[in-house]
Amino acid sequence: MSVSLTLPTARVRVALASRRTRYGLLTAAPVVLYLLVLFVYPILGTLLLSLKDEHGGFTLQWYGDALTGLNFDVLLTTLRISAETALISLVFGFLLAYAVSRLRPLWAGLVMVIVVAPHFISALVRTYGWIIMLGDFGVINVVLTALHVPGAPYQLLYNEIGVVIGTTYVMLPYTVLLLYGVMRGVDRRLLAAAASMGAGRLVIFRRVYLPLVAPGLASAGLLSFVLSLGYYITPALMGGPNQTMIASLINYQVMKDNQWNGAAALGVVLLLITFAGLLLAKLVGSLGTNAKQRSTS
Repeated sequence: MSVSLTLPTARVRVALASRRTRYGLLTAAPVVLYLLVLFVYPILGTLLLSLKDEHGGFTLQWYGDALTGLNFDVLLTTLRISAETALISLVFGFLLAYAVSRLRPLWAGLVMVIVVAPHFISALVRTYGWIIMLGDFGVINVVLTALHVPGAPYQLLYNEIGVVIGTTYVMLPYTVLLLYGVMRGVDRRLLAAAASMGAGRLVIFRRVYLPLVAPGLASAGLLSFVLSLGYYITPALMGGPNQTMIASLINYQVMKDNQWNGAAALGVVLLLITFAGLLLAKLVGSLGTNAKQRSTS
């Protein structure tokens, strides 16, 4: 027993005696300290705050409140809007990324710059731009009215339609960037081989191309979903009372109700859902990599 304990200790001492190991620990120390102070400590503080009652004792009351009544309805609304945003971002992102991946590298680079460039503008400014465009007298309704589209002008603001449009616009570049990288990595020789064996374009797309990019599709959809969960600005400005999302509810409980414990419980619930989504994305990515390795071997 003592021998088995001393062996790892000896290995640790040998490793620490290495100059390279000491240098690595020294350079990693600021990063570790940064993560402990600005990431681990706030999370632990929020967790402890969510478990305290008004007198400082232990309680699960705030989690019960977070998962019942109006708070639970807000959580379901957040999940629904995030899922809608992820789905729509995935559809449009797939079409755009597929079109860009078939361009020459120079033109593809220019298109990707156009896709990413709006993200260098403040999210608040972009949201107000959408409010102007989607208003009753905005560009979209004016054009639809001029074309005598039945029902125009439409109510595109302060409802779920406006929130989904705004959040999809924000999440679309992430989806396009991720899918573009996956599609660029597809071996075109596999498609050519399938075509040489008499497969049509639809068969090649469905049975060869789509399985190769499926892990990227799953990862992009989960990424958009996770990012939408905690998004605040666009839903707060473009949504109505029925589109209140959990980030807005946390802000209201802190700023208006001064209810830090309940807000902390909501934050922990949101964090757990986010972690679950990230773990699922990691699992899907690992399964996709293993499937791709088996198919190529």
